[in-house]
Amino acid sequence: MSLKSINDILEVLAPQAEWQEQPFQRLLTCWAEVVGAVVATHTKPLSIERDVLRVATSSAAWAQNLTFERQRLILKLNQKLSIGLKDIHFSTARWQRPQNTPKEQQTISRQEHPSYVGDAMSRNDDMPKAKDANAAFQNWARTVQERSHGLPVCPLCHCPTPPGELHRWGVCSVCAAKQFSKSS
Repeated sequence: MSLKSINDILEVLAPQAEWQEQPFQRLLTCWAEVVGAVVATHTKPLSIERDVLRVATSSAAWAQNLTFERQRLILKLNQKLSIGLKDIHFSTARWQRPQNTPKEQQTISRQEHPSYVGDAMSRNDDMPKAKDANAAFQNWARTVQERSHGLPVCPLCHCPTPPGELHRWGVCSVCAAKQFSKSS
């Protein structure tokens, strides 16, 4: 028995490793090239089981559109990889944002929020506790009225509105939400 160097062994193993590479691993390396950069950002290949590729999509719309394109994709993948895919199933069921690109969470201070009305009305800890629900409501209504005094009004509903909301949306947050829901 002769001893061989590690380099000699690796030279023999390297070509074998390429051919023994799992079809799914090869698919992952060329996925973006085959489907295109835009589609790749909205899809994530999950597995190949019984010649069926399972792909997670970012939305139901992407899943539906890609289902119509699946025959073309099967042809391209089979030509590129020689793996013999028979079908592709697209679903949103296991979609997750890639872990390597965490979404930066924007933090703003209370004063920067559009609904901020100022610290002029601080908590009145010296205010007597209400004895019943009606008195509690009266205290709350008085506090809201004091906070609202001097605020500009929303042009649609004429309710007192924090200036930040008017600056940001041109209306109060309630009216802005109604406008956004109508446009969706």
